[in-house]
Amino acid sequence: MDRPGLLAAGDGFSTVAFAWITLTLTHSSLALGVVLACQAVPRALLTLLGGALSDRLSARHLMMFSSLLRCALMAGVAATGFAHLLNLWMLYGAAAFFGAVDAFFQPARSSILPSVVEPEQLEPANALLSVGSRVASVLGPAVGGIVVAATDPNAAFAVDGACFALVALFVSRATRRVTAPAVKSGAGTAKDSLGSRIRAGLVYVWTDPRIRAMVVIDTAVTFCYAGPFTVGFASLAKFRLHGGATSLGLLDGALAAGAIVGALLGGKTRRHLRVGLLISALTGWLGAGMLALGVLGNLVEAVGVVLLMGLGIGFQGVFGMSWIQRNIRGEILGRVISVDMVAGYIAAPVSLVLCGALAKAHPEAMFAGTAAILVVTGAAILCSKPVVTMA
Repeated sequence: MDRPGLLAAGDGFSTVAFAWITLTLTHSSLALGVVLACQAVPRALLTLLGGALSDRLSARHLMMFSSLLRCALMAGVAATGFAHLLNLWMLYGAAAFFGAVDAFFQPARSSILPSVVEPEQLEPANALLSVGSRVASVLGPAVGGIVVAATDPNAAFAVDGACFALVALFVSRATRRVTAPAVKSGAGTAKDSLGSRIRAGLVYVWTDPRIRAMVVIDTAVTFCYAGPFTVGFASLAKFRLHGGATSLGLLDGALAAGAIVGALLGGKTRRHLRVGLLISALTGWLGAGMLALGVLGNLVEAVGVVLLMGLGIGFQGVFGMSWIQRNIRGEILGRVISVDMVAGYIAAPVSLVLCGALAKAHPEAMFAGTAAILVVTGAAILCSKPVVTMA
């Protein structure tokens, strides 16, 4: 496994570097948006393929190969930048290549965990990964910004390349706890084409009501997280809480702090809890928080609500992923996780666009609408006996 947060820290460096060097070259926010889209679109399109490959090949080798490719890419971008040869089209290509390679790393990263830790250690292990990634996702861009300000944007690419080299080194030292289980019917065989294996994964998710429910829940939470907690926070800070950037920073900090505490609590949760009832309660928890944010006008109260919501999101992320890793057969786990990821990749930009349209003129409708989605999701869970009784 990669060290918790090392990958996120490296991504933080490249995020700052991509943004700063694009704006330096073009002075255009549109160009920056295209660069970010070049990274996001291949990731979304290829993640299902990445999940299929992680089930067919060694997840550890796939992670190593992906990390080494990104190391070479970032080193190449840094070298080209230092030589003053870097142009916008090169940035487009580098961003697209980065997103494509990341699509193969992420499903493998999540699916390899059950093979390297004992089953009773899944929650603590996921909690450690979640906390490390969240801390690094905050510190990475901050340190990257300092590096860019003190030296050169290209130095951030070089540091990013070093981070990916370390990830490859750590992954190479990971040892499997057990051998992979024999392939069973419904998951596909090693001789199947990648297309048929992807279809088998989609069918597997759709036909199992428990897994289908988990994917729907994760997608709903992502949809209600992406827009309201980015566009919505900015709108609240500027137009209602009147604290400007300070208010926005406090809201973002409260969300991160709550998610860290929630992840730690998720790591200590006992396995015998009724997962369906627990997830239903968490969606209701988040829905109540969204309703509160739609009417609160006090910064202290808003920060408190966001802190509690972050706690629920962090808890759900650890406990939900641990349940998937424990209950899905190893030979199809990567594909199930990739379906979950792709659903989130689709939900997030849709949420950003819709919330962007509503945030300033109708913030109450934005928060009330996302609250309704969460409440309906929680109620639907309670109406499904296979989901309610799953443990």
